[in-house]
Amino acid sequence: MVYIQIPVYRDKVTAKGHQAIKALHPTTFELTKDKHLTERGDCIIGVGLDKGVSELDPELKKALRSKTALVILILKVDDLIDTVFAQGDKNLILSDSRRIIVRRSSYIDPATMAINANKSSKSIKRDLIEKLRDPDATLTMEIYVLELSDMLVI
Repeated sequence: MVYIQIPVYRDKVTAKGHQAIKALHPTTFELTKDKHLTERGDCIIGVGLDKGVSELDPELKKALRSKTALVILILKVDDLIDTVFAQGDKNLILSDSRRIIVRRSSYIDPATMAINANKSSKSIKRDLIEKLRDPDATLTMEIYVLELSDMLVI
C-alpha cells in the first residue's frame, strides 16, 4: 500500500437565506455580506455572509493561488448537502471583503475564490436552494484546498 501526503487547507463561512433567492445563474454562484437581495441577483445563494474572500485564512488563500490547487466546497443547510469542485489559480486577487464568487469559467475579479467549477447556482441541488429561500436558514460552506503540486513529477 502506498500513502501520499497532500497538504490540505481549510476554512468555513456561513450565510443566511433570503426569500428572493433564485439561484438560476448558469456560470457562477455568490455569497454576499449584503442583507438585501434584488431580482437581478440570480447567482446569489446566501446573504449576511460572515466573511468575504479577503478575510479567509491566509494559508488557504496562498494555496488557492496555486495553479494545481483543487478546491472542494461542501454546502450544507440543515441535513442537506451539496458538493462543488473547482480550481485555484495563480492570478486570483482575493481582495473583496464583501463577497465570495465561484465561477464555472476562468474569469477572475477581486471576489473570485475559485474557477472552472463543476457547478453554478443553477446546478446546486434544488432542495437545498428551496431551504435557502427561508430567511432563517443558515448555509455553511466548508472550503478545502488540496495543494497537489507536491504530487507532480516533471
